[in-house]
Amino acid sequence: MWLLPLLAALAAPAPAPPLASPSADMQAFDADIRISPAPVRIGDERHLVYEMHLSNFAAVPLTLDRIVARDAASGAELLALSGAALEAALGHVPSGGGATIAPGARAIAYFDIALTDGSRPAKIAHSLEIRQDNGRRVIEAGTVTIDPRPLPILGPPLRNGPWVAVYAPELERGHRRVPYAVAGRARIPGRFAIDWMRVDAKGRLDRSDGKALADSLSYGAEVLAVADAVVAATRDDVNEPRWRADLPKVAIGDAAGNYIALDLGGGRYALYEHLQPGLRVKPGDRVKRGQVIARLGLTGQGTAPHLHFHMASSPSPLAAEGLPFLVEGATRIGGYSSIEKLGTAWQPLPAAAPGPMFPPANSVVRFPE
Repeated sequence: MWLLPLLAALAAPAPAPPLASPSADMQAFDADIRISPAPVRIGDERHLVYEMHLSNFAAVPLTLDRIVARDAASGAELLALSGAALEAALGHVPSGGGATIAPGARAIAYFDIALTDGSRPAKIAHSLEIRQDNGRRVIEAGTVTIDPRPLPILGPPLRNGPWVAVYAPELERGHRRVPYAVAGRARIPGRFAIDWMRVDAKGRLDRSDGKALADSLSYGAEVLAVADAVVAATRDDVNEPRWRADLPKVAIGDAAGNYIALDLGGGRYALYEHLQPGLRVKPGDRVKRGQVIARLGLTGQGTAPHLHFHMASSPSPLAAEGLPFLVEGATRIGGYSSIEKLGTAWQPLPAAAPGPMFPPANSVVRFPE
């Protein structure tokens, strides 16, 4: 009979490695949070959008099992990532997958914390549960202070509509997940970037076969100053082909095409990219909110005419951190469940609650005439 307990013991799964004390020291990750997040209203919810850069300083691979973000004052859990959700939130540099990070490698954890029940944390503390061959540990990964400044409220960059706010935070090569290491530092200028594209009632993007840029419903639309501002920088020397088939491949420094950067004050700049040649403004000009400053086109990197718009910490298209903002005068009338649906009929949706907001991903809005 002694054989049965032995067989049962052999068949039982091996227990997980013990979780060491949170205070146990080990060579692990350098956890770097580059920006102080500010609450931004996206649709009808308030969110904190930021990243943690994780560099493995250990001599062995480290596996992330869990990331937790808590209100530093109350200890209330705001976000917990594990399993598939954790893997989806990680971006590997230069590329890769999974939750294991090799020695000397870096991954970026992309956070989007929905603030529910009116929570307003002043600081957020982070912890990492990590695993290696000799066990698991929980390590503290730093605290970030919330930026208390009110967000700028911008006017519409375009007129009429419908316009689709095209972006997909989860895409590996979408604006939200593309760091640019220029001028000595890796930054994410497109953290809150929107590609505005015009559609009709049936979701069509083009008037005909779409072979010419002018076939696009977006092409040639008047682009508007979103605030009273000073023109900080422009580029207006990029030619535009007639046909989409003739769009050239461009270097990283030319990806923005013709662009305008408006100085909004307080270290905030509004960036408009891929504009038609023949800008209406030059550096040093003062502009008024609603003033026509350019026309929508397709210069630089792109596959269809659109207005790329974002706010950043400097007038450079790449050497800047993307910053949150709110738009007033945008009425949500519909949306797409995913970016892959773009070009098909959009789904009507009820208007969001009144007030300025950052448009939700792939929402369809109408601006004033």
